[in-house]
Amino acid sequence: MLHLLYVLAFTALASIAIVNLIKNLMILGSDSQRGYRANASRPQPPQPSHPELFDESGNVIREAYLVMKSVSVDDARDRLNSLYDASPSVSVDQPNRADDQE
Repeated sequence: MLHLLYVLAFTALASIAIVNLIKNLMILGSDSQRGYRANASRPQPPQPSHPELFDESGNVIREAYLVMKSVSVDDARDRLNSLYDASPSVSVDQPNRADDQE
């Protein structure tokens, strides 16, 4: 008896899924046949939403973005080590991290 209940429940769910699939396909077909507005042929560029892309008065900055120069791995490691060594949380008795890696 329980098997029959499972089969009926599966049949009901499968039929709902198939009806939903057919309905979605019909909606997709009607949307693709519908004519587009003239305004859609000229898409508007998206407005930036990040706060760094606006100046003090709230206008969009139209300048080129900042381009960072390429830095070698050794130069970056030296800069990071100097920042780490200069931080106030580093005590005198802690060894340098660069010395531990070599």
